[in-house]
Amino acid sequence: METAHSIQARADRVQRALGAAFGVKAKSLETALRRTGRRMPKRLHAEARKIVRAQSFGGHPKLMRQIDGAALGTAEDRVIVFLQNIDRADRRKGLWLGIGAAIAFNILLVLGGVVLWMWSTGRV
Repeated sequence: METAHSIQARADRVQRALGAAFGVKAKSLETALRRTGRRMPKRLHAEARKIVRAQSFGGHPKLMRQIDGAALGTAEDRVIVFLQNIDRADRRKGLWLGIGAAIAFNILLVLGGVVLWMWSTGRV
C-alpha cells in the first residue's frame, strides 16, 4: 500500500528529472508539469498527472486505498526514462541551428528579391 511519504518521494524524483531535462524550477510537481508545456508528450503528461492526483489524496487513509501502487511505479518509471534520454546540449545546438537556418533563409530571400527587382528594372 502506498503512503503519503512514498508518493511524495515519487513526485520529488519526477520533479528533479524534469529540472534536469528541461531546467524547470518549481515548488510542486503540478507546477513543474505546467511549466514543461508541450516539450513532453501528452501520454507522459498523463502518466505524471497520475502521481499528482495521488498526491492530492493527502495521506487520507481511506482515499489512499484507491491508489494503485504498481500503476504509479510504472508511470514514474516511464516518465523518468523519457526524461533521462533527453540531451540538453543537443536540444540547445538544434535551437541555434534552427535560428541560423531561419536567418540564412531570410537573407537569401531578401537577396533574391533585390536581384529580381534589379532585373525587372533593367539594372542588371
